[in-house]
Amino acid sequence: MTGRRGWRLIAAGLGLVLAIGGCAYTMREEAQDTENLLAAANFTMKPANTPEKLAHLKTMPPRTIVTRTKNDQLVFTYADPDYCKCLWVGNAQQYNAYQRLVQQKQVAQMRLMAAEDAEMAPMNYGMWGPWWW
Repeated sequence: MTGRRGWRLIAAGLGLVLAIGGCAYTMREEAQDTENLLAAANFTMKPANTPEKLAHLKTMPPRTIVTRTKNDQLVFTYADPDYCKCLWVGNAQQYNAYQRLVQQKQVAQMRLMAAEDAEMAPMNYGMWGPWWW
């Protein structure tokens, strides 16, 4: 009984570790995708290359675009204290370009899914039975 229970605990622990690792991988991929779009929209990447900058970066909302006003101008920031350890900064024009890129990516993903569905559609006839029914 103890042996089986021990193996079950080990298996459960391993499953938990894999699930957490998968979530971390997904978060990293999402951050990388966002940062690629920010770079394509000409946001400026500022590395947190001093302990003071890194400490300040960690006080900001992580991996979220935040709007601020500086000298009566809108400034958009995206802090990534975990992966690139950097701050992305852009203006309204760059943010609009980023939004367009996000929409284009979403449309491309929807088109890809539709194409994959259309490719698989002929193979879904089995649930309806033979054609003569």
